Amino acid sequence: MKPQRETAHIMERGSLTRFAWLAIAAAIITIGLKVTAYTLTGSVGLLSDALESLVNLAAAIMALAMLTVAARPPDADHTYGHSKAEYFSSAIEGLLILVAAISIGWTAWSRMMSPQPIEQVGLGLAVSIAASLVNLAVAQILIRAGKRYRSITLEADAHHLMTDVWTSIGVLIGVGLVWLTGWNQLDPIIAMLVAANILWSGVQLVRRSALGLMDTALPEVELALVRKVLDTYTARGVQYHALRSRQAAARRFVSIHLLVPDSWTIQQGHNLAEEIEGAICRTLPHTTVFTHLEPQDDPASWYDIALDRDDDAPLSISSSIQIEEYR
Repeated sequence: MKPQRETAHIMERGSLTRFAWLAIAAAIITIGLKVTAYTLTGSVGLLSDALESLVNLAAAIMALAMLTVAARPPDADHTYGHSKAEYFSSAIEGLLILVAAISIGWTAWSRMMSPQPIEQVGLGLAVSIAASLVNLAVAQILIRAGKRYRSITLEADAHHLMTDVWTSIGVLIGVGLVWLTGWNQLDPIIAMLVAANILWSGVQLVRRSALGLMDTALPEVELALVRKVLDTYTARGVQYHALRSRQAAARRFVSIHLLVPDSWTIQQGHNLAEEIEGAICRTLPHTTVFTHLEPQDDPASWYDIALDRDDDAPLSISSSIQIEEYR
């Protein structure tokens, strides 16, 4: 990646902290509103909703910290940048969601054993609806920003807030039904359903974060775009193999071995590599491309078709057949 593109990317990532501050403000407002709603009604369903907003606040603070770290430029100890810090944010948020789900389930079970009537339902529901509207508005902003800037942290926050919105809708319906029917046990039942929904959301976030930390390859649709770029150079007598990729939040990494005619000069090969790297970066922004030039007629150039290359192993008959088939 050229220095000017790197500088622009760092500035862009640094600007994402404003969305984390927005999420923090929204969490503080909704906590106040939902605690008020619980205090007015005594509904364990509304209490579960308020507990999830506490998780939202903790997650937003973690998102702010990790987005700040992820925006740092590469240094001597982190030559590939700091973008993976975003995965820690989403993983911790997922774990916090799991803790919240367990807490909500435990509280709901206790209330199931000893049901209690709820009070001032109308005013409590009105306050809770106001909190849900705040979350809905902020979630939509974060969803758009997460997709635009390829930030798993903002996407995690957005989906968590949307989970909170749907949770609130379920709780509001449940509390309303309790008010209409007088069946007090419905309140903890709704809370337990909320806990199950939150639990699923947390598991998904933790799974996605783990995949990112394990250097998962780019999605097939993005790899297809890379191959499309490379295939345009085959008419010039260029071949390629050992195409590998990984993603670190918004940053993509791609490496390719380019096989060129033996008669080419170093300058010709270098020009080709620069051209291909530029074409891939234009097709997939925020991608760091590594190219390795190899002469087509050297058998050693074909040893590393597989993921791992054994430099000490001779070219076997099966490998020779594979090479001829590949050519």
